[in-house]
Amino acid sequence: MAEWSDQLMALTVLAYLAAMVCYAGEYAFGQRSRIGKAAARQLVGAGAPAAPAAEENTPAKPSKGEWAGRVAVALNVVGLALHLGTAATRGIAAERMPWGNMYEYIVSTTLVGSAVWVGVLLRKPVLRHLGLFASLSLVVLLGAASLIAYTPVGPLVPALNSYWFVFHVSTVIISSGIFLIGAVPAAMFLIKNGYDEGKRSFPYTLGKRVPDAGMLERLTFRLHAFAFPLFTFGALIAGPLWAEASWGRYWGWDPKEVWAFISWVVYAAYLHARATPSVKRTVATWIALLGFVTMLMNLFGVNLFFEGLHSYANAG
Repeated sequence: MAEWSDQLMALTVLAYLAAMVCYAGEYAFGQRSRIGKAAARQLVGAGAPAAPAAEENTPAKPSKGEWAGRVAVALNVVGLALHLGTAATRGIAAERMPWGNMYEYIVSTTLVGSAVWVGVLLRKPVLRHLGLFASLSLVVLLGAASLIAYTPVGPLVPALNSYWFVFHVSTVIISSGIFLIGAVPAAMFLIKNGYDEGKRSFPYTLGKRVPDAGMLERLTFRLHAFAFPLFTFGALIAGPLWAEASWGRYWGWDPKEVWAFISWVVYAAYLHARATPSVKRTVATWIALLGFVTMLMNLFGVNLFFEGLHSYANAG
């Protein structure tokens, strides 16, 4: 099962990489057909002349770019299935939940992120142009997991062998996966907003084909608003309770505890800024991206460069 998991991991990365290439094809050469049709309907409703009836009744032939987008979504779903198989076979091989070390944590977090992205696509297909950046983040993180954090299958370290393991780690993984996908529309909102303001240097030129800035900003807020309570429970409630049961104290200023608290404060600041009318949406979104940077620091920096009670980067 462990070998199957490793092989499925390689296939997962290849599937996401192929999806990224197809997303890039649509992004570069496709047309925002759905957005264009929606805009046309709005213009007609505002008094603009309607298109001839024959044109309305004639289905538009999908362009090569749109076909590339459809193939990308299909590959994305295949990648998600392979990704699920990777985590499942890893758990079966270890006879536990596959969350016991840094490698497994990244695999599980990106699995949640991939599932959230597919859910976003099903609800709002018009956001498909963001697939290039969502799949890129999955490929980079899974590549880092394989190259930097890979750990052979093994039993849990004694400190993790607790029923709190499920409550604490599962909620942090789910919230982290949602924060991961939430960072994509956040970054693209800032790029699209700059493009709409007339900026034509890189990276603002990437905003030419992405959806409406307001839609991106609202999606950013909804994903973060959903993930924040989960992260609060996992990091600041279940975590301290588990620490008291394992180490006899609720809080010990361990590096991972400190950075989890920093992430919580930054994301709380984002939600507060987003709810404050006097704060610009761009400023609030920058805070959200800063929160994601602190999450990456907690995942890679703390595990690789700090020593503490949470140093499970190579735990099996």
